[in-house]
Amino acid sequence: MNAQPYRDRRRQLAHRLQSAGGGIAILPTAPERPRNGDSDHPFRHDSHFHHLSGFDEPESWLVLRSDGHSTLFCRPVNPERAIWEGPRLGPEQAPAVLGVDEAHPVERLNELLPALIAQAPAVWSVFAAADHAGAPLARWIAEARASGGTPTGVPHLDLGPLLDEMRLIKDGHELATMRRAAAISAGAHARAMRFCGRHFRQHPQGGLHEYEIEAELLHEFRRHGAQSPAYPSIVAAGANACVLHYAAGSTLLHPGELCLIDAGCEYDGYASDISRTFPANGRFSAPQRELYEIVLAAQEAAIAVTRPGARQRDAHHAAVRVLSQGMLDTGLLRRDVVGSVDDVLEQGAYQRFYMHGTGHWLGRDVHDVGEYLALDEPPSETNDEQGHTVVKPPSRALRPGMVVTLEPGLYVRPAPDIPDRYWNLGIRIEDDAVITATGCDLISRGVPVSVADIEALMRD
Repeated sequence: MNAQPYRDRRRQLAHRLQSAGGGIAILPTAPERPRNGDSDHPFRHDSHFHHLSGFDEPESWLVLRSDGHSTLFCRPVNPERAIWEGPRLGPEQAPAVLGVDEAHPVERLNELLPALIAQAPAVWSVFAAADHAGAPLARWIAEARASGGTPTGVPHLDLGPLLDEMRLIKDGHELATMRRAAAISAGAHARAMRFCGRHFRQHPQGGLHEYEIEAELLHEFRRHGAQSPAYPSIVAAGANACVLHYAAGSTLLHPGELCLIDAGCEYDGYASDISRTFPANGRFSAPQRELYEIVLAAQEAAIAVTRPGARQRDAHHAAVRVLSQGMLDTGLLRRDVVGSVDDVLEQGAYQRFYMHGTGHWLGRDVHDVGEYLALDEPPSETNDEQGHTVVKPPSRALRPGMVVTLEPGLYVRPAPDIPDRYWNLGIRIEDDAVITATGCDLISRGVPVSVADIEALMRD
């Protein structure tokens, strides 16, 4: 393990604490969660904790002073438990391996934390993570306040906003890891396409269960070293693609239907997030192709405006305009009812077929932390998705090192006023974009996106 990136992040956070008045930051990792009986869910560290420590064992706490001194509390080495669970790092080896200044057994938290808190001008913790850490933190702070003898005692402040802003700009180590995660996920999507193409060539009238396609994704994730999916994989056959968060199930994918896959792996603590939609048997029908080309054009419009200095929301506005024009051109929306493209945008009429945003932050979490609004700029009037006037700050400006997704879509459910050739077509195209000095770099294009390239891959 290279401990230097984590040292650098702890140093950066210490500077932020100093600028905010100093104090001590206390971060627990995630708790272990029981699954059933004597089995736990696979352990996954807390993202903030791992971002600063690189340590992925449970029952661990990181304490960071604003002068940069770091202390880790972790499970001690236990030869008996090692027979069942494997070896632990232990506090003796933690400073050398992780680069922390000192380490203690986790059992000493109650003994040492109140005194450390009492010596600090403030205690910082992530309020959003207080479900499992809240009770001990409250007890330690109460003990520190009691020992201090002052009316105000030790203030308790939210560390979340400081860490969120840190994590929003990725360093070189993070970007390299995210590129690897995206490459693995792109390969998994390509594998799923080939699998479907091969199956329907051999069985032209046969079907494929969604879970069979999901298995191809999971196999490719693990085969290349990813630890797990970054989120439950969406594998939606036919009409299921119109359900935005549909979980891969047992529905059969039939020839002539579209398959929508939204899936990405987690690699060394970082997520990828890719969506592709393709024809089951490798050939788009005319209506499928027509809507697909609209969604692809919307994504291209979003890509074109995603660059430093642009607003995070600009990609959504660009995509929605293209989608709205496509809705009018295909008759999904009737001009004699809704009017022009500008009318569609003003009224939010497009939401019938496109009801989600075009992108989100990506990083350690799939929907990563970070403020979307420019809170340091004055608010102004704007229209929300329903066409209502709201007053809020503009979306924040993009900067190099940010990572966003770009994911327009169209979802057409059956209705009397919609041409039936489009019924039950759900299409989403999503890529991961790193903001660079001059624009954006799509790190997930290892899987085809154009109609011709998808059809060619599925024939291969």
